[in-house]
Amino acid sequence: MALDLQVLERQAEICKALGHPKRLQIIYLLERGETTAGDLAAALNTTPANVSQHLNAMRQAGLVGSRREASNVIYWLTTPAIIDACAMVKQILTEQVQREQDLLGRTLKR
Repeated sequence: MALDLQVLERQAEICKALGHPKRLQIIYLLERGETTAGDLAAALNTTPANVSQHLNAMRQAGLVGSRREASNVIYWLTTPAIIDACAMVKQILTEQVQREQDLLGRTLKR
């Protein structure tokens, strides 16, 4: 039982770390491969400092790893399967939105 609780606590930490749209964008960008905070910032049209804050939260949750190369810090996904988990949640939400739109469409036709 204690093991289940430990796993659920870690699951909650990961969900919390993914609880920001910029972090989800970072996950999808890192799916393409290793990169720097500066490159991520440019892709997201934000500052490297902002991206670094998000990466730090994601690193603490064990989602990304980092290493220093010269003056750059390189980031990567430690668990690429997180892409599958994010895609599954995205699919669920897409289906929910579609159901809501269908319901609204039927309501407006009345």
